[in-house]
Amino acid sequence: MKREEADLTEAEMQKSGIAIPEPDVAEDLEDLALGDDYALNPEYVEMVIDAADRGDGERLRELVGALHPADVADLMGFLTADYREEVIPHLAPESLAEVISELEDNLREEVLEATPSATLARALEELDSDDAADVVDYLEDEKREQVLAAMDESDRAAIETSLSYAEETAGRLMQREVLAAPQFWTVGQTIDHIRSAGDELPELFFDIYVIDPSFKPVGAIPASTLLRAKRGANLVEIMEPVTEITTDMDQEEVAYIFDKYHLISAPVIDPGGRLVGQITVDDIVGVIQEESEEDILALAGVGDAGRDAGVLDAARSRLPWLVVNTITAALAASVIGAFQAEIGKLVTLAILMPVVASLGGNAGTQTLAVAVRALASRELNAANAVRIVMREMSVGLINGVALAAIMALAVFAVFHDGMLCLTIALALVINLFMASLAGILVPLALDRLGRDPAVSSSVFVTFVTDFMGFLSFLGLAAIILL
Repeated sequence: MKREEADLTEAEMQKSGIAIPEPDVAEDLEDLALGDDYALNPEYVEMVIDAADRGDGERLRELVGALHPADVADLMGFLTADYREEVIPHLAPESLAEVISELEDNLREEVLEATPSATLARALEELDSDDAADVVDYLEDEKREQVLAAMDESDRAAIETSLSYAEETAGRLMQREVLAAPQFWTVGQTIDHIRSAGDELPELFFDIYVIDPSFKPVGAIPASTLLRAKRGANLVEIMEPVTEITTDMDQEEVAYIFDKYHLISAPVIDPGGRLVGQITVDDIVGVIQEESEEDILALAGVGDAGRDAGVLDAARSRLPWLVVNTITAALAASVIGAFQAEIGKLVTLAILMPVVASLGGNAGTQTLAVAVRALASRELNAANAVRIVMREMSVGLINGVALAAIMALAVFAVFHDGMLCLTIALALVINLFMASLAGILVPLALDRLGRDPAVSSSVFVTFVTDFMGFLSFLGLAAIILL
């Protein structure tokens, strides 16, 4: 089964009045719930809705209890608010905590509002400090105070410390639970400490951080290395160099370091260099996914309104850049107005000029996507910017010539006009060259100005390709054809 070992014991479930499904029944439900691609089956969602309509709490506990918390979170996204309120009370605190941490932002706020403060406090105590702090950050001030007041003092202090750091920094991302050992210990002493510490240790750890008397990390030992070493070996003999993360480092920078150095975990240090927590790879996977989604949405000029968002929220997230695009489109269209007389004399121009603009737009989008990805992955910087710009200009020129030849042949086959073929061929070469140039220079310029190139580059690149497409084609037509 996919349920984690941290689930409730049978005795705890009985004490809580939670029905215990037979193993084979739970297994069958899990197989029924998930398809081969691990997505929820529509039939399973209907079963949950049907149980809620009948008020069958025992059946609801059985259905959601067979799922991994991540799948329950996914289920929440397919249910309406009323049905979510029916399901929440049937989740055990341990499961509820993990479900909340997996929910989409807009759903998380709704579920948190519907969950009693005392229940939420018990649930958050089951999470690592970083996940608990992330959940508490979504609470309204009044409810946040109620939840924190109901929590254990040590858990409350850990969450308050995490929330004291700026958003999207390593301090907010890290978990305070960490396994550290003094540099004078041996392997045997460290293993004995791990066995005796029990619940005081992080639920999941990959490295043991070796610290000096001032609690500064001097090295790290992978758990696998520790278990292979002889008990009498000193930690300093087997430790490896450590890559430190500062509490104020941006989470995108942290993700880059993890990717570059293939880290599984890394210690987080305060301004004085003392060990205050750790970041593990599971946290970084979430950051990478979050940053990627932001960039994809930003390239399209939309915000993440969520699948459960209302019509007005979705419209509001997309409207701002559409307004900007309206202005740039009007400027591009003004070029057409300047050539009204020429278009009136040769109607064929009105048929072909959208083709030039469209092909230029596609070429610009291709270059823009490559540039934004390269900037995000640090593959494009001042050291190689000139070479990359020259490469994209060459690509634009080559593709422009190739498409010009194809389009010229097509135009000649339809209109039998050699000069018209020459006009559209030259316009395509010019526009694809300018599209490639804009596709690389616009994001570079925005990045140099400290702006996110994924957010507004597409609007400006589209403006350049439309403007140059109309200007080059109609301008050349006025010179060559009329």
